Amino acid sequence: MVNLKKLCVGALLATTICGMGALTPSAEAGKIEDVQARGILLVGSTGDYKPMSYLNKETGKYEGFDVEVAELLAQSLGVKVQYVPTTWKTLQADTMAGKFDIAMCGVTRTFAREQKMNMSHGYLTFGKTILCRKADAKKFTSEADLNKNSVRVMVNPGGTNEKFALSNLPNCTLLVHPQNAEIPALIAEGKADVMITETMEARRYVRDDARLAAPLLDDPFTKNHFGILMAKGDQDWLNYVNFFMEEKDMDGTLDKLEDQYIK
Repeated sequence: MVNLKKLCVGALLATTICGMGALTPSAEAGKIEDVQARGILLVGSTGDYKPMSYLNKETGKYEGFDVEVAELLAQSLGVKVQYVPTTWKTLQADTMAGKFDIAMCGVTRTFAREQKMNMSHGYLTFGKTILCRKADAKKFTSEADLNKNSVRVMVNPGGTNEKFALSNLPNCTLLVHPQNAEIPALIAEGKADVMITETMEARRYVRDDARLAAPLLDDPFTKNHFGILMAKGDQDWLNYVNFFMEEKDMDGTLDKLEDQYIK
């Protein structure tokens, strides 16, 4: 005969054990715990994008809007920042390989990136535009003016600038230069006619170099947002980064940094 009392006690014990297991914290720490235990937030940066994240070769320090925000994010976690160099060509692979906790260097939110990695909610509205010599500003008033074999368009490899040129300017003479930060000077020197860039960067270089112009600054080809890039797999980390950015937007910090670095 089946002992009903023993069955009930056994079932109760099994339920209790399962319940306790569900309440026991996972032995595997998440990204937030990893960063705090390490004491360092690893931030990937190409270091070539004024005014977002730029490595000043004279001081050896990173500067820009994203640099300031990364420092504040680290402070919110009680840790310090350590920058990890990357390139636009290797940004995706480096992010997915876990070489850093986040990438912040003026990274455009795109569907392609979101499919492979996580991106925070967007911040700062900008668009694709051009830099050219001031003397040539009246020559380039539309996308059609750029899409000619006689126009030398220069971009850096692997990023959205190159993708834009390949997709939208098939008839131009496309020149690829490895160092994004060097392109504005090459345009000013006549080594190419136009640089495909973004409104944030164009505004900064026009301010810094009187030889340059950005004739389409107020009428960009696209509208985009930047995002903080990270590997998939930790929703709590993505939630925390989004929460942090929302708080800094609400308290006016992002507006102050935009006034300082961009406007």
